[in-house]
Amino acid sequence: AEATAGSTVLAHYVGVAHSTGAEFDASWNRGEPLRFNLGAGQVIAGWDQGLQGMRVGGRRTLTIPPHLGYGDRGAGGAIKGGETLIFVVDLVEVS
Repeated sequence: AEATAGSTVLAHYVGVAHSTGAEFDASWNRGEPLRFNLGAGQVIAGWDQGLQGMRVGGRRTLTIPPHLGYGDRGAGGAIKGGETLIFVVDLVEVS
């Protein structure tokens, strides 16, 4: 199955800050993939764009510039404003 806008997807991921190489989030650590509707604005724009066309069982490395991530405001203490994000994403399921 292929991920398209409107699909419900399940994905495992690791997120790393480009400037520091520090991991800021990983679904693997929770033992539970992230479930969301693709293309619906439930995740950062870089994910909504970067996972389109991905197939179940596939892995992608997404390099996401700030304007498709958390912009100048950052997120929590882990992602500073203007940060480029790197995610390794494994697509687990599409429905």
